[in-house]
Amino acid sequence: MLSDIDICRTTSLSPISEIAKQSGLLDSEFHPQGLHKAKVSLNAVNRLKDNIDGKLVVVTAITPTPLGEGKTVTTIGLSQGLKQLGQSVMACIRQPSMGPIFGVKGGAAGGGYSQVAPMEELNLHLTGDIHAVTAAHNLAAAAIDARIYHEQREGYDAFESRTGLKALKIDIKNVVWKRVVDHNDRALRMVTVGQNEVNKTINGYEREDGFDISAASELMAILALSKDLKDLRTRIGRIVVAYSLDGEPITTENLQVAGAMAVSMKEAIEPTLMQTLEGVPTLIHAGPFANIAHGNSSIIADSIATKLSRYTITEGGFGSDMGFEKACNIKASATDKKPDCAVIVATLRGLKANSGLYDLKPGMPIPDSIYGNDHDALKAGFENLKWHINNVAKYGVPAVVAINRFPQDSDEELALLKSWVEALNQNCRVAISEGFAKGGAGTMDLAQQVIAACENVANFKPLYTLDQPIESKLMAVCESGYGASRVTLSYQAQKQLKLYEKHGFNHLAVCLAKTPLSITTDGSIKGAPTDFDVVIRELRLCAGAGFIYALCGNVMTMPGLPDKPAFMSLDLDDDGNIIGLS
Repeated sequence: MLSDIDICRTTSLSPISEIAKQSGLLDSEFHPQGLHKAKVSLNAVNRLKDNIDGKLVVVTAITPTPLGEGKTVTTIGLSQGLKQLGQSVMACIRQPSMGPIFGVKGGAAGGGYSQVAPMEELNLHLTGDIHAVTAAHNLAAAAIDARIYHEQREGYDAFESRTGLKALKIDIKNVVWKRVVDHNDRALRMVTVGQNEVNKTINGYEREDGFDISAASELMAILALSKDLKDLRTRIGRIVVAYSLDGEPITTENLQVAGAMAVSMKEAIEPTLMQTLEGVPTLIHAGPFANIAHGNSSIIADSIATKLSRYTITEGGFGSDMGFEKACNIKASATDKKPDCAVIVATLRGLKANSGLYDLKPGMPIPDSIYGNDHDALKAGFENLKWHINNVAKYGVPAVVAINRFPQDSDEELALLKSWVEALNQNCRVAISEGFAKGGAGTMDLAQQVIAACENVANFKPLYTLDQPIESKLMAVCESGYGASRVTLSYQAQKQLKLYEKHGFNHLAVCLAKTPLSITTDGSIKGAPTDFDVVIRELRLCAGAGFIYALCGNVMTMPGLPDKPAFMSLDLDDDGNIIGLS
């Protein structure tokens, strides 16, 4: 079989103008950016607002493993299967970050014959939205240090007299807005800014700082959760970047930088339209990670797609305890559109890896034994799939299990797993998916199961309501969602909780940042664990995005590179073509 990039390059694609018109967009509602991608104007949202909504299908998965479960392949393959059945369909996915592309994971365009194309354009920069987020974020960081410098070098009274601005009196030990970069770089997690030569202050005042990856920026979450440009601007103005010496929150509005940040992101609020290898219109927008943010593509992309098509296929990052939970408790609370169906992606090898009988780590060689028949490991790993089926049921959303087939899988074990799901009697449908090898032709059974599941009316219910106290929301996700027996807040987290309550942030949602490799906060614990503790070491306020996110376990907001990063395989051939991208 050809490599992903060769499959993509040998597939004939339609001009993006044809894809746009076929999807129902008017000429004035899209702006081509080359031959195969276009920005979609928000004018389309206004024109389509009275259209009947199509069905929203969220693709999620079992607990992920270093082997990869093929969630994006299934998302794209399912959309192609629906098209082959004559259905009106669009896909919505997140924009890939350069960090994972050059780190461990590689690209995020799907794979095989279920890809978004051209895959190199999707994976590398696209239309620059992540760079716009990075620039706007770092503008605020620069504004903070500039304000500290000018206020302190001449004194608060002199500053106010000279500028006519009110001194903000920023506490340099309580600046909560880090800088960001769209790469994995562990050396930037803790840095010192404002260093000077002896007896000089021209570079500012020295303080401790750090970097997050751009996908973890609150601006990325705001981009994904905003309904329109006005909402984006309002949310940016609510961002708390620091606290004053008196302990009062200082926002981007106080710094008078919110308007310029919104200007920097004016083009980024427009989704990018591309196509799958079989011509399904696909909207790519925003890129929040699910382990450190809310892990879903944008409300705007969903709004356009559900108004233009009968079925919209999107995905939530990692397992159902991560992206799907946040789709239901964060994204759905910010919009009127709730999921109509969930597709849970599972693989034979992924379930065996979740059995606890294999010790797999990113970058390690995959043992050959995991590809062979191993009913004991499969049966033990099936507990993890059952957990995710039960988890989706908590939200009242009909579910379909997609068993994503790999070439090494045996027919015997595929049939065995399918029979186990069918025997659960939990109104959960199941189909074997072969989107990687066969494209839409390999997902038609899955597509039919999804159509049937969507005929059932979802009785959607989130785990909590926004009027509950912050601690109650955290407990709802950890105990009702994960199945934890306890939630423990560190001393620092308790102090932060009281601070946020004092300043009136009780109404915000909660976003838990934890390892994706386990339902717990310990990545080494596999299967479907019970009676575990969720330790929250820190709470961070995202007032503009509309949530407080809790850092659990050892999760990092700036990933590091492995010893053999994916960038080592990337290069250009003699004709200038990219090689090594997958």
